[in-house]
Amino acid sequence: MSINLKLKIITPEKTVFDEIVSQITLPTTEGEITILPGHIPLISALSKGDIVAVIDGEYVPFAVVGGFIKVERDEVAVLADFAEHVGEITEDAISKAEVRAKELEKQFENKEVVDFEHFESELERSLTRVKIADKWKSKKYR
Repeated sequence: MSINLKLKIITPEKTVFDEIVSQITLPTTEGEITILPGHIPLISALSKGDIVAVIDGEYVPFAVVGGFIKVERDEVAVLADFAEHVGEITEDAISKAEVRAKELEKQFENKEVVDFEHFESELERSLTRVKIADKWKSKKYR
């Protein structure tokens, strides 16, 4: 049994993360799970929240919205609709996400012109970025 896992986080735009980690905690639609080396094979849907990888005792957090995870041997592939390292979520990005969320909520009032699928995913992404950035604001991470 290996003492590490290979974690790859991929979005439609890019590979967000590709490193060796000691464990990963992820939000699934069935609840939060932690993957350790030697985990049984698994495929699960991702929920919104934060993925937290651990490397040499340091936390490496990511905001994530939707997608799937696949655990096979000591490799974990995360195919996310949206994923971003918490360090990339700047105060400016948080402000923009809050403004965008408010704009989207106003658009929602005019139900005739709203693309609900697009509206929901964009609002969820904005709100998740704000929530996860706030959660990790006072914590130490890499």
